[in-house]
Amino acid sequence: MRFAFSDDQLAFRDAFGDLLTKQCTPADLRAAWANETGRVPGLWAAIVEMGVTGMLLAEGDGGLGLSMVDLVLLLEESGRHALPEPIVETAAFGAPLERDPALCVAAGHELVPWADTADVVYTGAGRVAGADASLTPHASVDASRRLFEVSGPFTGADMTAAFVRGVVGFAAQQCGLADRMIELTVAYVKERTQFGAPIGSFQAVKHHLANARLTLEFARPLVYRAAVTLDAAHASMAKLKGDEAALTTARAALQCHGAIGYTTEYDLHLYMKRSWALARSWGDRRHHIGIVAGATRRGSS
Repeated sequence: MRFAFSDDQLAFRDAFGDLLTKQCTPADLRAAWANETGRVPGLWAAIVEMGVTGMLLAEGDGGLGLSMVDLVLLLEESGRHALPEPIVETAAFGAPLERDPALCVAAGHELVPWADTADVVYTGAGRVAGADASLTPHASVDASRRLFEVSGPFTGADMTAAFVRGVVGFAAQQCGLADRMIELTVAYVKERTQFGAPIGSFQAVKHHLANARLTLEFARPLVYRAAVTLDAAHASMAKLKGDEAALTTARAALQCHGAIGYTTEYDLHLYMKRSWALARSWGDRRHHIGIVAGATRRGSS
């Protein structure tokens, strides 16, 4: 039995990564923080054209007929670039519900990111067409991830399986964010000198980065397992460890950078603040611990 991603899966991830490297640069992120939508002009159309939003749909519905195992690598890559688009909400959560890869879906329990530019919005109250929704804006630590309280003529929807897919997707994004923050920090500590030597040569700095890498390497297998099983408890484990990896890495990265790491002039804050936002989205730590604890009790009874 093969416990590894196929060459085709890795090639799709790399092609998607190439697209984001070209069209979702830190400069593009900064522009998204300041523009009217919080999104990158033209990027969503390219993502849809690549087929990412329809990966989980059958070919008869205009999709690619693939699985969450195929999609999870792309969602991790989207985290590495702090992609300011509702890709998890659409590709993992909404497209299988709507059976239409062309629709842009926004989703959240109470506050919904990018609800102002979505075709369809899902909340804990149900589904509403974007054109029929009434939106109240709320502040967000990530200025590209615009938050809205949504009201409107909701209709009921069974979102149980879709929620699990969304949790796995955001866990993958947290892993991608952690990986990117480690990359930025390693580059910085090689360059920054103190006492005549790169600070990356100091043992205390090495320990910070080793701990960050360790949490990421523990999180990834849980995310990939959850993508295979789509089990609610496995998804919660993945989200817990993905959040831990991203938050641990954010703290380590900020410590290694010093005060410059928190400034808006430096790129680190773009990824750090996204990780903070995602850690409180789609179930916080308490919520997912409860799911894992419940599954553990049932398994031992």
